Amino acid sequence: MIRIRVTGMTCGHCEASVREALAAVPGVDEVTSVDRAQGQATVTGAADTAALIAAVRQRGFEASEIRD
Repeated sequence: MIRIRVTGMTCGHCEASVREALAAVPGVDEVTSVDRAQGQATVTGAADTAALIAAVRQRGFEASEIRD
């Protein structure tokens, strides 16, 4: 599981945009959650974290990895 902090989501359309961006990254098995209230998204699979962050940033949001 990979968790990404996403800032700038203000509505359901923003969440959908982030979900679509993440789902398009090679290696993503599933986008398990995108939560604007918590400002984070979670995906499963073997995707490259840098590629996930870049995909979200291309949609106009700021993103960074959440490390446990």
